[in-house]
Amino acid sequence: MTFEVRRVVTGHDEDGKAVVLYDGTPPRVESPREGLQGALIWTTDALPARVDGDRDMGDVNVGTTLDNGSVFRVAKYEPGVGPRVHRTQSIDYAIVISGEIVLELDDGVEVRLKAGDVAVQRATVHNWVVPGPEPCVIAFILISAEAKGLPAFG
Repeated sequence: MTFEVRRVVTGHDEDGKAVVLYDGTPPRVESPREGLQGALIWTTDALPARVDGDRDMGDVNVGTTLDNGSVFRVAKYEPGVGPRVHRTQSIDYAIVISGEIVLELDDGVEVRLKAGDVAVQRATVHNWVVPGPEPCVIAFILISAEAKGLPAFG
């Protein structure tokens, strides 16, 4: 399974002028389970996010989400990818780039998404399934959230 994403990250030089800090393959492209590859694009470790400095925040060790921060990744799901029913402690913006994917909720509801569709996932228990023979590439932006009154995250 090949998976390539080009990442362009801008910043500032010592005079405050815009510059390109990074241009190329993200440093962390991982396969956390069979049939899934994910490229970590960027993270923030505070909200509001800091936009100074030149540390590569795409080259950090991070799980699904970051407390009081954000995670931006692009993932490629292959047909038959193993299930991962989970709840994230975040509000997740999902943008389908190519292919199709099914968002399964814990109440049995299934929503089919195709290229160009978006989903806003608000800390609900869910799983992603590829319904056909083609892989799905999807971008996720996960922003730390509170969920008062909901069951524990996990």
